[in-house]
Amino acid sequence: MCRVIPAKAGTYRRPPAQAGTYPNPRPLPPARDSRPSRLRKARCYTPRRGAILSKTDDGAAESRAAGADGAPRYADVVVDAPTGKPGDSFTYAVPPHLSVRPGHLVRVPFGRRTLRGVVTGLRDVPNVRYTREIASLEDDEPFLSPERVALGIWIADYYRAPPFEALALMLPPGVRGGRRRYLQAVDDAPPGAEERLPKGARRLLAHLAANPGRHRAAALAATLGPWTANAARALIEAKLVREWTEEPEVKPPPSRKRPSRKAAAGKPLLVPAASASDLRARAKERPRASRRADLLRELARFPDGLDAADARKRFSWPVVARVVQEGLAAVAPNPAANPSPLLPTPDQQAALAAIERAMDDPSVEPRVYLLHGATGSGKTEVYLQAIAHCLAQGKRAIALVPEVALTPQTTQRFEERFPGQVGLLHSGLSPGRQRDEWRRVLRGERGVVIGPRSALFAPMDNPGLIALDEEHEWTYKQDDAQPRYHARDAAERLAALTGAVVVLGSATPDIVTAWRAERGAVGKLALPSRIERSGAPASLASVDVVDMREELRDGNRSVFSRLLRERLEETMRAGRQAILFLNRRGAASAVVCRNCGHAMRCARCSTALAYHEPQDGRGAGRLRCHHCGGARGAPARCPKCRSPRIRYLGLGAQRLMDEALRVAPGARALRWDSDAASDARAHERILRAFASGKADILVGTQMVAKGLDIPSVDLVGVALADVGLRAPDFRAPERAFQLLTQVAGRAGRGSRPGHAVIQTYAPEHYAVRAAAAQDYEAFYAEEMERRRELRNPPFSKLVRLLVAHTDDRTAAREADRLAGLLRQTAREWGMSEAEVIGPAPAYPPRVRNAWRRQIVVRAPEPRVLLDKVAVPPAWRVDVDPGRAA
Repeated sequence: MCRVIPAKAGTYRRPPAQAGTYPNPRPLPPARDSRPSRLRKARCYTPRRGAILSKTDDGAAESRAAGADGAPRYADVVVDAPTGKPGDSFTYAVPPHLSVRPGHLVRVPFGRRTLRGVVTGLRDVPNVRYTREIASLEDDEPFLSPERVALGIWIADYYRAPPFEALALMLPPGVRGGRRRYLQAVDDAPPGAEERLPKGARRLLAHLAANPGRHRAAALAATLGPWTANAARALIEAKLVREWTEEPEVKPPPSRKRPSRKAAAGKPLLVPAASASDLRARAKERPRASRRADLLRELARFPDGLDAADARKRFSWPVVARVVQEGLAAVAPNPAANPSPLLPTPDQQAALAAIERAMDDPSVEPRVYLLHGATGSGKTEVYLQAIAHCLAQGKRAIALVPEVALTPQTTQRFEERFPGQVGLLHSGLSPGRQRDEWRRVLRGERGVVIGPRSALFAPMDNPGLIALDEEHEWTYKQDDAQPRYHARDAAERLAALTGAVVVLGSATPDIVTAWRAERGAVGKLALPSRIERSGAPASLASVDVVDMREELRDGNRSVFSRLLRERLEETMRAGRQAILFLNRRGAASAVVCRNCGHAMRCARCSTALAYHEPQDGRGAGRLRCHHCGGARGAPARCPKCRSPRIRYLGLGAQRLMDEALRVAPGARALRWDSDAASDARAHERILRAFASGKADILVGTQMVAKGLDIPSVDLVGVALADVGLRAPDFRAPERAFQLLTQVAGRAGRGSRPGHAVIQTYAPEHYAVRAAAAQDYEAFYAEEMERRRELRNPPFSKLVRLLVAHTDDRTAAREADRLAGLLRQTAREWGMSEAEVIGPAPAYPPRVRNAWRRQIVVRAPEPRVLLDKVAVPPAWRVDVDPGRAA
């Protein structure tokens, strides 16, 4: 039975079946629909059984207006549940005893469940006929500021993600720990009710009766087996077992106690910039601004200054910032603070002047700057001095790094400059430490937050500066989960909402960022010269390209060319350090039978298995899949022909380290990849060991190419520059150029000249040539010509649609259907510039037993086309994909 709701202007389109409230209405086209007839569809709504709706006796809309105190009586809430359409929010009534504001985390009834939701807005009059009341608040204070709510809504809209998923990025750690399903046998079960039950249900009922109390469904499945799921369903239908779900509790922030006025050693001070009498007089000017007046009177009482962090906690960040902007106070370094900043070079001074001018004057445009500096040109010092200026204004700063592995070194440098003010947020921390750091940032105890892309969403009021180091890195794009946002774009949006300044630093900027800077949408600041730590000029490392085809013709079958072998031996004899780079894990990339040619492949993915040697050097090696993580023992015989002639082909970081120790037998070597370092502590341990001179050679994947600043490294060797160069991605040449340039820049950061050796089978490739010359402008010019010819970004935008299914034919049929619908819609609406590419198999075609097909929409604005097509929920939508075939 289906009740058709006519699509009249001003009415809601389709209430969700699983909710007890209707979604907020969206404006509809007039009654005479101008859209093509094939796109006009009737919408129907079938009320879900058990849905509870609150309505008036006569069925009319509730018209409860604002309360006597003027507070809005209705709230727009996005809930933690799939809804009919991305962006759906629901209107709930606010009970008289609750004080609700945007950003509050609440519990609301949703069908037969009670779920968490975030309040995104308030209204005096409901825009739907039926409403239900908010059940409770998770905390008296909102977790999200209005700017953060607006940022979450923008992320959800732009990246086509559920709004709660976007807002959850900014909620306290542990909020989304997952609902827990519990089962418990009922006490008053009717006699004989279990006689008709299946055998498994009777067995589960006996277990529950013998162990009274509640049981987690997941624990029962782990203990007794997966059969308990069907058995539990039968017991619930027979009303012999009660089930319910619980969500993890949100621990509220600790009470904001009045801190000590005494300034801690090494922490900055908030010092008065006017006389005590002037401060008291200014405190009387605005009687309603009580916290501002209290702060001014406190400054008058303590002429030596207040602890700046304590003042921000007591009187709030905005109040302190306003007093600083009015010239009544200033943030000054404590006499016990650490050493002063380095004297900036003329190029650094020019960059700092532009950034500080934008922070001082909110009207200055643009407010996003590209800091394009050569490797070792002092970009980090610019960040540090810009952050110091930001803190002196009474504001706070965020510094993003591309990898968790780089946070220890970055944190150390920031802690030395800003002792006691640096907070660290990333997923590698324990849950307890994440919550503690999050609360410290919320309370204002941290003026600077460092971390990967998720640190952008720290609960920081009044940010003045957001810096992205190595802004070109693809790790700033979240690919594995909703929302699939890019931290660079999200940072620019946050800055637009808060008035902050964004600094994008890189020696090899993203092509789109450089294009925007060329057109003036982004300010460009240049640091063309490398400098030593003392500030003296330094030269870039010399780079040699070795054609490995010539090495093979000359009879050298080693993984080391003759030149790299000589340079490595010289470096070890001089007592210096070397970095060897290979962007491939394991010891061998393929295992094949020399008798029949059979290659060992993953049973769940369309990829070859890589051979990994044991970490401790003992025991047998393992074959691993780098996509699904599956592993099995290395075979002694071919599973197809039973031949013992097994050969390990290709090169990985493990084998590279073994070969390096053969070249330099007395050297000490470390390996740095995701196999050797599985958590943040392991990354920090390896980095500190190498930086302190406990190892002579560091062998690693792309981790060694990012941000390392070790003066004793004289040599960098790239074992195989072709890895990834021919990948099915239009960005493959750009990423190869960036990696090669960045890793070459790790050499020669001390007083001695540095050398880099790049081994390749394609020395004529333009990305390799430009990386060897460390000439970004030459690579940019050639890459832009190729992208202009193919209409790839920045000359268009991309959206990648991906579907996965255990049956290849089903995935192909669904991909063909959606691609046909997209092309038909583009024709009917006259979108001549919209190009639908595919469907085609994704790379790799099968992952975790799921066959994958993809469609790429390329257009000046792909969302115009996607807004007219209902993309099924099974499809993954990736806007501005980090990887697109």
